[in-house]
Amino acid sequence: MSLDRNERQLQWISALRETLDDQQLSRSERRALKSLLDDWNVTPQERHLLRHLAFELARESLQGTPQAGATLEWLEETVKVLAVDDSQTLVESEAFFSPGNEPRHRLRRLINLARTSIDVCVFTITDDLLTEALIEAVERGIKLRIITDDYKSGDTGSDIERIRKAGAEVRFDCSPHHMHHKFALFDERTLITGSYNWTRAAAEVNEENIIVTSDDNLIRQFSRLFDKLWDDFFEQCPVK
Repeated sequence: MSLDRNERQLQWISALRETLDDQQLSRSERRALKSLLDDWNVTPQERHLLRHLAFELARESLQGTPQAGATLEWLEETVKVLAVDDSQTLVESEAFFSPGNEPRHRLRRLINLARTSIDVCVFTITDDLLTEALIEAVERGIKLRIITDDYKSGDTGSDIERIRKAGAEVRFDCSPHHMHHKFALFDERTLITGSYNWTRAAAEVNEENIIVTSDDNLIRQFSRLFDKLWDDFFEQCPVK
């Protein structure tokens, strides 16, 4: 039975973790990885994504090591230059769907791998799995900014105040209308967007989606929007 794209990624990560245990890539392990790629007949874009997953695992392994993150980022960008010319630069994009845990697990992974900043613009946050990851990000020194809907922030189960008390900067729309966006930016290099609210219901029962992309053009547009909303909401309504 052939594996779908998400299953291949999970198998790839599992295979890489085995080689990472001793921080060496033996000749037999190299052959095994190449065999996987040959069996899957991956596209150039998927090969690019699988390479990026390898760098993510390396960053995760080296978290807390001074300069390791910056060095790995430099190496990854250098590898991209060697792999394709500027006119052929590949964009990494993925889609995840619920019901099911794939969207929330991908979100939590992005939060855990963030190295400098996370900007979150969502209607509501009530999922403790994501809340705990955001709080842990603040505790390890990540700059976390959150824009959210003022009405939903007062709901029973809302984690906004808890996250704010942990050290995140939070701003509200303070409007009779809803701040209904659902997107986030990680280190200004990865964007997630879609219908997915950061709630348990979104994972367990709702039909939802997120798209994860490294498209520079989209990242710039969403970053500009976030900064505009951040400024607008500060002027309209001081942080609660």
